[in-house]
Amino acid sequence: MTKRLPDFPWDSLAGHATEARSHPGGVVDLSVGTPVDPVPRIIQDALASVAAEPGYPTTHGTAELRRAVVGALERRHGVRGLDPVAVLPTIGSKELVAWLPTLLGLGPGDVVAIPALAYPTYEVGARLCGATVVRLADGEPPPEGTRLVWLNSPSNPTGRVLPEDALAGAVADARAVGAVVASDECYLALAWEASPVSVLRESVNGGSLTGLLAVHSLSKSSSLAGYRAGFVTGDPDVVAGLLEVRKHAGMIVPRPVQAAITAALDDDEHVAAQRARYGRRREVLLPALKDAGFSVDHSEAGLYLWATRGENAWDTVAWFARRGILVAPGTFYGPTGDQHVRIALTAADERVAAAVERLA
Repeated sequence: MTKRLPDFPWDSLAGHATEARSHPGGVVDLSVGTPVDPVPRIIQDALASVAAEPGYPTTHGTAELRRAVVGALERRHGVRGLDPVAVLPTIGSKELVAWLPTLLGLGPGDVVAIPALAYPTYEVGARLCGATVVRLADGEPPPEGTRLVWLNSPSNPTGRVLPEDALAGAVADARAVGAVVASDECYLALAWEASPVSVLRESVNGGSLTGLLAVHSLSKSSSLAGYRAGFVTGDPDVVAGLLEVRKHAGMIVPRPVQAAITAALDDDEHVAAQRARYGRRREVLLPALKDAGFSVDHSEAGLYLWATRGENAWDTVAWFARRGILVAPGTFYGPTGDQHVRIALTAADERVAAAVERLA
């Protein structure tokens, strides 16, 4: 089975990582979006509050969790009219992304459409079930035979935000060929220079959730990467189908993590505080990159800076590594990323300051 999967991208960074770690001041790892800030106490307390419960948790999640999802999406993102029944907690977002084509019953002969520059796991998920992957240029409709279309705004890796009308057009194009739309909205809370919207908004979907899924993660907004905390919601019929398969497969979010998710979604204050931390890092790293001769494209939202100086991406990775900074080549995300690198905002303030000093 592994023969049909691509090589794991970050394995190819090993040599550059070794060089970056040899820097006298230590490595500044900006290659992966791994949170470094503490888990908020309110979430830690919620996790511990049910640590003594011995029984199996419910695959569908507690009623409190599902209500918390509905409330948070309405308060934070203007999503209204969502049914709590159509909410399903997931073991982080990556497992849902990887297994969604399989959970939907896709296989050989089916097509999964992904953005030209995309989170690598979209392709992995299609390959796991034997489906064909097509990469769509901006505004390009999916071909006939497409069963699943991935959207991602704000984008990983580029930080690009799709305008509302473009998002609505992409939804309409997918529906025209009978495809399910999966919108990866993991960075929706991290807006800087543009205002991203969810596909669950009526202005995008025309008042119908038919064929729509929104995928969310708490890894970035609540620093819960270690908890593996996420959820999917949207079309009640599609979510019900996912729930049925996941029940049989034992794909269940642990009960303490369900309590943590609920607490995180009920509290907006820590989300605003975490966004402010990332914003401060962006405010010093962005001008430092520009002063060092880089252009930063898109990056109007999300957790990354999409930078280039017009050379091969791996040459840029090597340039950073010699300065003790590790970044990811744009080729990890698609062939058209061959002259860009992705730079994360997730290092601690002291490490970001070290990067700025080295860039100068």
